[in-house]
Amino acid sequence: MRLLRSVFTRLLLLCAMVAAGAAAGTGTANAAVPDAWGFAYVDTSSGVPNLSYQAGSWTSGAVSVTPGVPGEYFVRFPQIGIPQGGGIAHVTAISQSAEWCQIEKWGQVGTDEMVAVRCYRFGGGPAKALFSIVFGSSSGALFSAAQAFGYVFWNGSSIASGYNSSLAANSVFHNATGDWTVWLPGLGSSVQAGNIQVTAVDSGQPARCKVGAWSWATSGQKIQVLCHDATVNPLDTGWTLTYQRERAITGAFAPPKLFAYTFDNTPANPGPYAPVPPAINFNYPGAVNTVQSAGTGLRLVTFPKVGALPNNVQVTAYGPGPGFCNLLTLWTTSGSTTYVRDVACYNATTRVNQSSFVTYTSMY
Repeated sequence: MRLLRSVFTRLLLLCAMVAAGAAAGTGTANAAVPDAWGFAYVDTSSGVPNLSYQAGSWTSGAVSVTPGVPGEYFVRFPQIGIPQGGGIAHVTAISQSAEWCQIEKWGQVGTDEMVAVRCYRFGGGPAKALFSIVFGSSSGALFSAAQAFGYVFWNGSSIASGYNSSLAANSVFHNATGDWTVWLPGLGSSVQAGNIQVTAVDSGQPARCKVGAWSWATSGQKIQVLCHDATVNPLDTGWTLTYQRERAITGAFAPPKLFAYTFDNTPANPGPYAPVPPAINFNYPGAVNTVQSAGTGLRLVTFPKVGALPNNVQVTAYGPGPGFCNLLTLWTTSGSTTYVRDVACYNATTRVNQSSFVTYTSMY
């Protein structure tokens, strides 16, 4: 009976989300949606997760979680439901082993936003992973040349929703199985700058995605997305991608003033070191982030002067092949410094040194 109730609950929640999406249609690459944001550290399969690690643009209420089938969680953000299937979501598993979490679907349910998350261990079995999640939507233009923000939700065949702070149209090109090129025009830079997060979106099978390559020009950012199945095979699936430059991961117009990101582009460097060029190692209000080894495949990231609760961390692997990254444990905040201890990266179930993008934001 408990299993039947769990399946029935899952079906009700998915039906509500599908209905919301169907009513809205597929959306457009720059559809105007309300600006909203929220994040949470999900440490429970049912009820309200840790209040010290959740925040958002709602005026009352709290994030809540409902379980589905094993490894599945429905995360409900209060009062920030986005019509037309808009916005973007990212999720990062927090686990001591080779596990990841992916998005199944998200949509407006009443006035709330519901994000369905599914977690797996390498090989495809369900995982009872903890995870960090962020949702946001943006509209309008940024007028600072130094700042840029854009996102794409690729539903497997087209851009279902997206945003570009220059108001140009994002585009996606399918290169081969599990391989895409994303072009973000108008968000260009003369040097490598910013941070990228990618998350798989698939409700039917295990999938994980990463950044394969990244090039930049004054005209825009070109990013390769690579996705794989439960093991090491390239997979065509959906995914979300966010590019941020001098903006928090929560959105182009989200209020946080304490945020930071870094690109650990020399993962064999024992450190501590500050990744270069400086524009990929951003910290607001202006301190220097550092990365150092905590063992093979483990990286300790330090974000000084931005530490404040509630806060959130997301991680995405970078480079060719099927490697992936998660968080070993919940990050810690001491004084004004936040420590990510550690970013953990894997090739299959073996920890390996792997480049990764790490982004941090607080609500302040």
